[in-house]
Amino acid sequence: MTTAPLEPADDKVVDASPGTTRRSPELSPSTTPSDATPSIGGKARTIALICLLAASFMELMDATVVNVALRTMQVDLGASAVSLQWIVAGYPLTYAVGLILGARLGDNFGRRKLFVAGLAAFGLASLACGLATGPTELVVFRLIQGVAAALMVPQVLSNIQVLYPPAERAKAMGMFTSVIGLAAVTGPILGAVITDGDWFGLSWRPVFLINVPLAVLAIAAAIAFIPESRSAIKTPITAGAALLLGGSLAAIMLPITLGPENDWPAWGFIVMVVGIAGLGLFGVRQVRSARRGIEPMVPPALFATRSFSIGLAAFTALMVPTGGYFLVQSLHVQLALGWSVLHAGLMWIPFSLAVPISAGLAATVLVARFGKRVLQVGGAVFIVGMPLMGFAEQSAHPALWFAAALTVGGLGFGGIVGSAGLLVLNDVPVRLAGAASGVFNTAQALAVAFGAAVVGTVYTSVGESSGLESAYRASLVVMIGFVVVGGLIAQALRTSTTTSEATDLEPAVA
Repeated sequence: MTTAPLEPADDKVVDASPGTTRRSPELSPSTTPSDATPSIGGKARTIALICLLAASFMELMDATVVNVALRTMQVDLGASAVSLQWIVAGYPLTYAVGLILGARLGDNFGRRKLFVAGLAAFGLASLACGLATGPTELVVFRLIQGVAAALMVPQVLSNIQVLYPPAERAKAMGMFTSVIGLAAVTGPILGAVITDGDWFGLSWRPVFLINVPLAVLAIAAAIAFIPESRSAIKTPITAGAALLLGGSLAAIMLPITLGPENDWPAWGFIVMVVGIAGLGLFGVRQVRSARRGIEPMVPPALFATRSFSIGLAAFTALMVPTGGYFLVQSLHVQLALGWSVLHAGLMWIPFSLAVPISAGLAATVLVARFGKRVLQVGGAVFIVGMPLMGFAEQSAHPALWFAAALTVGGLGFGGIVGSAGLLVLNDVPVRLAGAASGVFNTAQALAVAFGAAVVGTVYTSVGESSGLESAYRASLVVMIGFVVVGGLIAQALRTSTTTSEATDLEPAVA
């Protein structure tokens, strides 16, 4: 085995004999060698993890928190329908486009450094959004907010992989996936509560302003407790590669996010095909770089890890229906049952309580014993929760049945997100942590956006021709189909996750 020698992150000397890794005695929590497990633990590492999770929570919450406040924003700012589209779509667009680049910048220049920079930019952009006086300003600041999130979020998974060796990673991933599940439904709930409550007479503005104090606290904790780390091998990031990747992802995301509101124009499909072709060209260039001995932005070796490539495909398929699930369920109870925005937001409380319990249990206990079956059973339980929602609205006690249906759905969704992180990422060497994090987050963002667009279009088009009940049933069929596909792909994974400690030590071996 021949690997690159370990490079110190902060001018510390690391002496590694074959099969061992030794840190210099003066190493401190803020000076960690590249890709080595930092010499921190206990409360310091726990605080570092909480800081990382807080950033993830803010980003995921911000992706959906504005949806329920759009009508209020329109009246207050005099926003047009096009402006409202961009207020919603601009954030996930720039976020998805920048994730892989953000991850590799963290590998090159320091994961803590990029995390803090992204946090600071996210907090400032949130402040600017909350103080915006017109729709154009709000659109611009939302785009900037997405860029900031793309710098910040990839460092979360990278740092978890660096901070925790495989034997200890399950608990950290359990907390991470619990936060993912909780944040996914907190956005609509919090947005509804804030908008309806008119906090401090500020109407919709606290939807963004609430991020500012959280960002300040997270920055202080990150500087104090998160050790610096970077990849042992620096990745040359050329303008051509960055533009090709970013432009291709933008060409895919733009029609997905704007298509449903514009009746899927023909140009959208053309642009999407161009984007897919661009990604193919980017992949060819990455393979050529690897063959010439140049570290690519997305190393092909990453996909040679079987659990990563198959697990990522299964996770992507399973994430598609979740984008449609939150959208259609919220729309349907408002359109078919006449619920208010606040009522529709509060409906998700049982779901939000079930997800972290299920996700934490899946990551910390179940995956180690049952492996891929946790992902598959999670998908099956998620499927059961879907038609229960339809039954709930026809029952004599709808509130009780809605709570039961959303609890079942939350348990299934928690099983999916709780197991996916470990199944996909646990076998990836730490030297590829940044690239893996960027690809994982990009796939998730694309899948959720695609699911919301496709399932939302099915619901709208069938609803116009055959009524809301038929539209709801058609949406369920599409969502269940994607869950089944994801479960079938997961069948190709190993039965259990057995990760060798040597996998993470490999980059440190001279």
